[in-house]
Amino acid sequence: MALCLESGYTSLNKKNEELCGDRVESAVSGEYTTLVLADGLGSGVKANILSTLTSKILCTMVSNDIDIEECVETIISSLPVCKVRGVAYSTFSVIHMNGEGKGYLFEFDNPQAILIRGCKCQDLPREGMDILGKTVYKSVLDLSEGDVIVVMSDGVIHAGIGMTLNLGWQRPEVMEYLDANVKPSMSARAVACLLAGVCNDLYLGTPGDDTTVAAVKVRQKLNVDLMIGPPVDKDKDDFYISRFLAGEGKKVVCGGTSSQIVARHLKTSVRASFDFPDKDVPPIGFIDGIDLTTEGVLTMRRLLELSEKYADVHDLTPKTFTKKDGASLLAQMLFEEATDVHFYVGQSINAAHTGLPIDITMKLKLVESLAANLKKMGKNVLIDYD
Repeated sequence: MALCLESGYTSLNKKNEELCGDRVESAVSGEYTTLVLADGLGSGVKANILSTLTSKILCTMVSNDIDIEECVETIISSLPVCKVRGVAYSTFSVIHMNGEGKGYLFEFDNPQAILIRGCKCQDLPREGMDILGKTVYKSVLDLSEGDVIVVMSDGVIHAGIGMTLNLGWQRPEVMEYLDANVKPSMSARAVACLLAGVCNDLYLGTPGDDTTVAAVKVRQKLNVDLMIGPPVDKDKDDFYISRFLAGEGKKVVCGGTSSQIVARHLKTSVRASFDFPDKDVPPIGFIDGIDLTTEGVLTMRRLLELSEKYADVHDLTPKTFTKKDGASLLAQMLFEEATDVHFYVGQSINAAHTGLPIDITMKLKLVESLAANLKKMGKNVLIDYD
């Protein structure tokens, strides 16, 4: 199976600040993913400008294979100098790695990155490099499937200082917490959110510093094909269903009419579930050979709401979905498990919707909004209109 990289991050703003002084930028160039976490000096607008410039410059230069020395020199000569402190300063962590887990990590003044292997934390070997009088640490990366690299701003190790803890949350405690709580099935985003969430708890919900956690995970690709709505041309039902069923990966069918067409093609029937895990989401169905069968528009609406929260980098609700309603099961599959999502959208007018405030444009808008949020999560998304 082909491997790929998955990344995600979560940020907490310092209390009373509208802008975050930390910034995460990522770019994919060829086989390589570059992720930069920068932390600007101070907080608020100034810090935001410093970290934005640093992350953008580094991400652009490193993803174009420009030498790290040149990148750091460019940053030092580009950042505006703080009038009060007389320095231009932003710390950074840079991950530059291909889908096979090979690449480099560069760190300057951020807390040391953590490698999670087999759900246990360890340090990466690193060597110091002197660049214009500043020590930048370099680690050679050679990761395996399931490995996660976590980088963070110093808000993580300051969490709880003078509040819940005397000296903040030191790195060994951070590693101990991750050892106890990271699960193999967690996405990069779920790991980042897990750590940021506990930092927020230590700060009693009012962070004393901008706090950002970013994670990159090496994982297998998983394609999910999702069919919603019957095709316009009824005579071509079998052609469209064959195409939908042809590829590898998981298969999802949304909508009653679509389910009937797919079941007929597979020479089976749709079995309904009478469980209502959530009273606002219609129950799921079962078709032999299909991984998940749900109702259409109402389930998609709830799924869109869940995707808004999941894609919001400031939202701290856990990123794994344990409820058994159709929208939660879909969310777990699309947000946490999938790397590639292919929508097959039938544009036929559904006779079942006659007299209801549901039309084809509403369904198309739902799919397009959902696709946009999936792209924000870093998924590869394709939409076919039939």
